[in-house]
Amino acid sequence: MNEENLTPHREAIDSIDAHILQLLNQRAAHARAIGELKGTGVVYRPEREAVVLQRIRGLNQGPLSNESVARLFREVMSECLALERPLTICYLGPEGTFTQQAAIKHFGHAAHTRACATVDEAFRTVEARQADYVVAPIENSTEGAVGRSLDLLVSSSLSACGEVVLRIHHHLLCRQPEKNGITKVYAHAQALAQCHEWLNKNLPDAARLPVSSNAEGARMAGEDANAAAIASQAAAERYGLLKVAANIEDEPNNTTRFLVLGHQQTQSTGHDKTSLVVAAPNKAGAVHDLLQPFADFGVSMTKLESRPSRAGLWEYVFFIDIEGHHTDENVQAALEALRERAAFVKLIGSYPLAVL
Repeated sequence: MNEENLTPHREAIDSIDAHILQLLNQRAAHARAIGELKGTGVVYRPEREAVVLQRIRGLNQGPLSNESVARLFREVMSECLALERPLTICYLGPEGTFTQQAAIKHFGHAAHTRACATVDEAFRTVEARQADYVVAPIENSTEGAVGRSLDLLVSSSLSACGEVVLRIHHHLLCRQPEKNGITKVYAHAQALAQCHEWLNKNLPDAARLPVSSNAEGARMAGEDANAAAIASQAAAERYGLLKVAANIEDEPNNTTRFLVLGHQQTQSTGHDKTSLVVAAPNKAGAVHDLLQPFADFGVSMTKLESRPSRAGLWEYVFFIDIEGHHTDENVQAALEALRERAAFVKLIGSYPLAVL
């Protein structure tokens, strides 16, 4: 390798780095000024960040991918936002869960993430304004809805203001470098289901023990030489475990969707989703009547999920996702017609569409 050929490139990089640093501090100064103007008002505006990231991806000419550019600018915005006021984000703990990864993906590393023992505790902490936002898993592409999160959405006063989509890669972690001798596997029940076939083939005799989270399973596996956990790379690093097998999920496109919930509603970006929970009156054709307004006003429905209402035996509520913002003219008209037909309608929130 000829060092003389490398020198001009290195000098150019040094000059560019100095210019980037100058521009970053200029941006940070504007962010701090905005924070002073806002005073004690809301500092995080999901719709503004979504528009910025859309614009950046549109301007990108490579060689960096749009995903890489968005990730870099997310961290820049995170650091600038922290100059206004650092955010506290609750998630299902302990440290190293996929929900913590989702929180960091959405808010960046400058936000403070707070582990909670249960999803219920995470919701309550934010409802009591002891933290700013909660990130909660809603559904998985393999195993479907996360029931407890959906149940909490019915009664919670929090509003959805964002969503996160995270590719889930499960790894088999333990204290030993080989899987021989493993007699038990700890993981969240959904993770055990998502790796069902791999476990049948590779650890058919090991007991499968469901725990509150994959990170909790990793912590427990760290205390037992005969145990393994199904968890993330972050959990392996956090609890000092070895990765015995990587990407053991049965479905290669295994993905989990999370909602970000807080005390604010967002404005329309033109690329939004709206989530609702609806109860139908107890009569023939009621569900058909509930869905008809979406067809009448040209609103596309992307999800319909039923859950027991807990109000009576064999009574159900329906979780619905539609394209658009609740202030969009056609969505607004559809919701007005829906309220006339439904026994109960709750707007969970409208928020910018997540970017993979």
